[in-house]
Amino acid sequence: MLSSRKAVLSVPSYHPPLAGREGLRLDFNENTVGCSPRVLARLRMLDTEELAKYPERESAETRVAEFLNVTPAEVLLTNGVDEAIHLLCQTYLESGDEALVVVPTYSMYRIYASAAGAEVVGVPAEAEFRFPAETLRKHIGSRTRLIAIANPNNPTGAVAPQQELLQIARSAADAALLVDEAYFEFYGQTMVECQRGLPNLFVTRTFSKAYGLAGLRLGVLVGDGGQMQAIRRMSSPYNVNAIALACLPEALDDQAYLRQYVGEILESRRRLQRFLESGGIPFWPSQANFVLVRAGHSKLEAAKFVEQMRQRGILVRDRSVDPGCEGCVRITLGPRDHADRLMTALEDTFEVLGITPGVSRP
Repeated sequence: MLSSRKAVLSVPSYHPPLAGREGLRLDFNENTVGCSPRVLARLRMLDTEELAKYPERESAETRVAEFLNVTPAEVLLTNGVDEAIHLLCQTYLESGDEALVVVPTYSMYRIYASAAGAEVVGVPAEAEFRFPAETLRKHIGSRTRLIAIANPNNPTGAVAPQQELLQIARSAADAALLVDEAYFEFYGQTMVECQRGLPNLFVTRTFSKAYGLAGLRLGVLVGDGGQMQAIRRMSSPYNVNAIALACLPEALDDQAYLRQYVGEILESRRRLQRFLESGGIPFWPSQANFVLVRAGHSKLEAAKFVEQMRQRGILVRDRSVDPGCEGCVRITLGPRDHADRLMTALEDTFEVLGITPGVSRP
């Protein structure tokens, strides 16, 4: 009887709660108002010929390389950052290899590394979810072939200092170090300019968050030109669809729209954190477009919080299954009017659930 590989049978499943997402979507860290009007205008101009041809990503990769101040040989456009993670795992991991991830973090690192047959080792974050640089370096061994770090991290919003990431890259020359910058626009610090001279350093970016193009599935992988040749061998030549490629230049060219949106999100982030702190609600300061909040001390309490917010037309994400996050929910930030609705719903929910002031942070 046909059966899948043993590694596949043991891979943990990812089940995003996509069904019934009605209301203000503050649960998936998406752009809550949508993409640039220039992108929509380009979509309306698409014709049958463009859709009938196989997509060619080279010109778009050249445009992205110019935007990131790297060479086209150092850039690969991918079907979302998920494909970039998958390609790294398929290129560098074999059965018996080891992958290191700092937990809690994005679950697809573990899923793709496990599917490649690697042993995934979770390195717990330090107190208050600080980046465990020293502990991570101690875990690097002869079998370590991949280290995946989200920066800022999801779901905590914490960041890893650049110098510590550079030390890790130098300490693990035989391992691919992935620095996932999905939330770069809300943080402002990048490792892209550091990858030259470090052939094991790879950086990813996404257009699913700040740019509001999650539905088009478009990501970027940046790395050493020589290493990228090997990764391209694993990539489909038509992995990014023609619609995404057509819209990408318009998204990049409308930086004014991006700056306005990011500015409003940063203000909403400050506003939410001030609100939580003034009410004594435990939370973790974030450098992303979301904030992790302690809604209770159990999965049940977090589930009740999520349901109460849903009843008020606000979707938030229960993160109780993540290490160290029991009772926690993650709240995505939107612009001013969305923040207004969020604050009202939070006040009502705290009152209904009897959540009383405590310490301002965990």
